[in-house]
Amino acid sequence: MTLLVIGLYLVGVLTVGLLSHRLFRGTGEDYFVATRSIGPFVLLMSLFGTNMTAFSILGASGEAHRIGIGVFSLMASASALVIPTIFFFVGTRLWSAGKRMGFLTQVQYFRARFQSDALGMLLFVVLVALTIPYLLIGVLGGGLTLTQITGGDVPSWVGGLVISVVVVSYVTYGGLRGTAWANTFQTLVFMTLGAVAFVYLVNQLGGLSSALSRVADARPDLMVRGDNIQPLKLLTYLLIPCSAGMFPHLFMHWLSARRVETFRFPIIAYPICMVIVWIPSVMLGVLGHIDFPDLQGPAASGVLVKMIHLHAPDLLAGLLGAGVFAAVMSSLDSQVLALSTMFTQDIVRHRGWLGGGNREEVDRRQILAGRLFVISVVAITYGLSLFANTSIFGLAIWSFTGFASLFPIVVAAVFWRRSTRHGVMAAIVTVVALWIYFFVDGWQVPGYTVGGSGVMPVAVIFLACSAAIVLVSLLTAPPDAKAVARFFPDGARR
Repeated sequence: MTLLVIGLYLVGVLTVGLLSHRLFRGTGEDYFVATRSIGPFVLLMSLFGTNMTAFSILGASGEAHRIGIGVFSLMASASALVIPTIFFFVGTRLWSAGKRMGFLTQVQYFRARFQSDALGMLLFVVLVALTIPYLLIGVLGGGLTLTQITGGDVPSWVGGLVISVVVVSYVTYGGLRGTAWANTFQTLVFMTLGAVAFVYLVNQLGGLSSALSRVADARPDLMVRGDNIQPLKLLTYLLIPCSAGMFPHLFMHWLSARRVETFRFPIIAYPICMVIVWIPSVMLGVLGHIDFPDLQGPAASGVLVKMIHLHAPDLLAGLLGAGVFAAVMSSLDSQVLALSTMFTQDIVRHRGWLGGGNREEVDRRQILAGRLFVISVVAITYGLSLFANTSIFGLAIWSFTGFASLFPIVVAAVFWRRSTRHGVMAAIVTVVALWIYFFVDGWQVPGYTVGGSGVMPVAVIFLACSAAIVLVSLLTAPPDAKAVARFFPDGARR
């Protein structure tokens, strides 16, 4: 029954995604950014759904199981404030530039803003490298969910394969519109079923007050911050949500908005959605100690699904498992399409590999290139998932660290006229070098901080990136005034 329910859910997702093809206009702009026609509600569901990965459902509950309820303060509380602020100050400005100049990707924006092909290529390589671990989270989450929800009857490779095939199907067929529609459906599913899972499981454990008392008696350190989360770690974690400003998949969804007013509803409602998803995930991770007190390492990521399998009847277990699948796929699809868009626009089309012909022929070739890249990148990610054995939360934090550390370059591009391509390239190289150093030093260390000080690596890399872009920009020749004026139209008129 559990597998039947999950199977029916996957058919529903496919149907929603494939139905969107009825509105497909056959152009590259429609495939990659839905002809910039997405309204407020679908934009909110797309932005939130694509940002709530297996990290937010499985990773958050697993980390809460390990260090306690303070996990909510590490990510959710900061994200609820920082991410909507980025939408307002950065997202709307990038949407405006994209609308005026026809950009489809981040790389196009930065290449035009700083008049540098080399910068565009460097950024493309770095963004792809940082996104691959993020994709891996989704495939790992799918495999873990199906294995745990069936009590080990279905191996993890099957779950990863199922999710990969479903995502490839509706992304290649429906493009961004299909992805946005599927994300809307899936976001509503995992938000609703997440609340159902919380209420049901808490009741099975004897009520919230009783369950919390049982955990507090056995592990009081999980109920307060205590020594599990150092103050400096809590403070420097505030930088992690800045990753939203450099995620390729969020940039792509920003560009799909119908008008700038479309951002208003997502900015207001995003914090509410964060609370709805994160509180159940964190609380259930802590309460999982009642039934599974000894989970360690990567195994802790499955605590939520283990609780569902233990306490829920088959029908409800299937529904709740579908909710976890929804959270996993609602991010995986957008990330894959974002990489496909960058590859098609910034490599194939920019290098002139599409050949000549009329616009319809060129559009057909670039859509085909995008679809083939989707299949390739998902296949590679699935292959990596067969050998990966790591914490979902930990893998996500390293990916977020890279994106967050790059945030100063988009701030400079949007707000600082004097920033130069040399400054941005120096900043990117600095981020790459320091990220690799800290990753090698701390990958195998749970809760790693710089020198054990409590300072997250993102703080050091973020500051180094900011210093590099400021110093090198001031030491190099100012950018061409006419080229910069295109990106500051109000200032140019003044």
